[in-house]
Amino acid sequence: MAEAPFKVDGDVVAALRNAIRDCSDRGLAYASKWASELLCSLPPTKRMPEPPVVMQPAFHTSTPARSRSPRPSMSFALETPARTTADTIHQLQARHPDATSLQGRPPEVLQQEAEWEAEDADHLAMAKTFMEAKEFLRVIHWLRPCRSSKAAFLRVYSQYLESEKKAQREWYKLEKTREQPPEPVNTSLHQLLDLVNNATDPWLLFLKTVFLCRLSRREEAIESAILSIAQYPWNWSAWVALGDCLCDGDELSSLLPLLPIPASHPLVLMFQVKTLNSLNSPSDNELALCDRLLSEDFFPRSMWIMALRGNVLYYLHDFTAAETQFRRILAIDPYRVDEIDILSNILYVTENSTALSKLAHDYLAIDKDRPEICCIIGNYYSLRAEHEKAVKYFRRATQLDRTYLAAWTLMGHEYVEMKNSHAAIEAYRKAVDVNRKDYRAWYGLAQAYELLSMHQYALYYYQHATALRPYDVRIWQAQGMCYEEMGRLREAIECLRRALIGADPQETVIHLKLAKLHDELDEYAEAAAYHRRIVEVCRAAQKPVPEWSKSAVYVARYHVHHGGGDLVLARQYLEFIATSNAEEVNQANELLRRYLPTATMKQARAASEGIAAAGTT
Repeated sequence: MAEAPFKVDGDVVAALRNAIRDCSDRGLAYASKWASELLCSLPPTKRMPEPPVVMQPAFHTSTPARSRSPRPSMSFALETPARTTADTIHQLQARHPDATSLQGRPPEVLQQEAEWEAEDADHLAMAKTFMEAKEFLRVIHWLRPCRSSKAAFLRVYSQYLESEKKAQREWYKLEKTREQPPEPVNTSLHQLLDLVNNATDPWLLFLKTVFLCRLSRREEAIESAILSIAQYPWNWSAWVALGDCLCDGDELSSLLPLLPIPASHPLVLMFQVKTLNSLNSPSDNELALCDRLLSEDFFPRSMWIMALRGNVLYYLHDFTAAETQFRRILAIDPYRVDEIDILSNILYVTENSTALSKLAHDYLAIDKDRPEICCIIGNYYSLRAEHEKAVKYFRRATQLDRTYLAAWTLMGHEYVEMKNSHAAIEAYRKAVDVNRKDYRAWYGLAQAYELLSMHQYALYYYQHATALRPYDVRIWQAQGMCYEEMGRLREAIECLRRALIGADPQETVIHLKLAKLHDELDEYAEAAAYHRRIVEVCRAAQKPVPEWSKSAVYVARYHVHHGGGDLVLARQYLEFIATSNAEEVNQANELLRRYLPTATMKQARAASEGIAAAGTT
């Protein structure tokens, strides 16, 4: 039975409004902003509540009538209530027998929580102001006697944030010393995990996911995240935490059937695209999912989904379409900073210096202390070949946000341009420490070690990069060249053959390199096959003869000197060259005169025709 198509309706609008409030109350600003953007992307007709039906009572009493359909504002209740239609009930059925189903908490638990939350209301309001002021110790102190799950969340979350601040301070004290670890070490994670180990509240389960993921207990973290999502699907921070537990697209594919909501739900679609973007491996399928999410049935004006689509196009190297997508976002909201650094990367790659200059100028006036804006300015100076200034701004971005991966990677690129391999290696290592799943840092490390002629090290990092990005043509080519430098031609050939899997069918550079390697191994038949492919591609594309003349001459020599035996093909290729303006004209004429005179060709053609005729009788 096929899944019923999902449509955004009043229940989804109510769930988003609840998510905005609930996430904001708990200090989850990112999730609250995400829900706000989604809600406001809906047409006003969908966001407007339906007018109440006024019923004329048949009789009058002194007791006022109760509201017909009260909606409790309990933040801990399941915010996407089940609907009554058969199609929707089918939508909520899990696709895998082991999948967790959407579940609310028992009514008696909800009632108890409502009472405790009412008792804690004043303390919770005060704690929220302390959270906004980043006074986490005061939050912990004042919520200690409170009993509600919301108070417990704020208390544990504040302990976590305070411990992170302490870890950062200790880490910076060791800066530029050998004792400094690659990243800050939070020694309180095990104690924090003990506080939520037996939690059943969806928000505390989200914190449990974060702690388990930080402790590299991925399987337990995934289980906890799924349980949290099953009770409260619209906490986007829980989905992000779940995505952080995944290492590659195969793990994502295995996880999707186990989710508590169906594949047609927008949350699952957004999670899939966002996770593959973070793994730098989206495909045309994710582009189609973004188009679906931006349809009238979902969120047609969502800037967040538009940015998601722009990222997909960027990773697919469709820079023109990606720039167009980001321009649409700027037309809606010219002050949106999130993902604007991706647009600056696109303008840098396409060498659009005028547009990049304007972008840097406009956003510098908005906020010079955002890491994304520092990256825009760094890209601007890099395009102007002012690499020292570019490094200054990329470093400033890392000072504002130590986990800002793009800045570390771009800084490494700048040091490579400055021929400072050791500084480049340090920057790339910082990027790897931030996110070991990003292939660009591994690829950068490999290139930096190649500059130092340390090919064995470079090979190690290239292998990491290809494991993360198995169909990236550029990385396989670079790894093949590394093997060639080491004199390991067989491995170089294997790498270049892997590169062909993801290459353009009209590609000729890799074929030319493969032909050269086979020739060096005296494998003339294989070399001639690649050269012939080059000739066929170039002729089909109607490229000028000088672009493929060397390959044509090689094929001819193979058939004349190395036992290929197809003299008709050899003469055909040589005649093309002899009547062109290519450098190989003299070689072609010499081969025709000495080895392929007209009489010989008549005999060869007659022999080939005779063999063909014999085959038909």
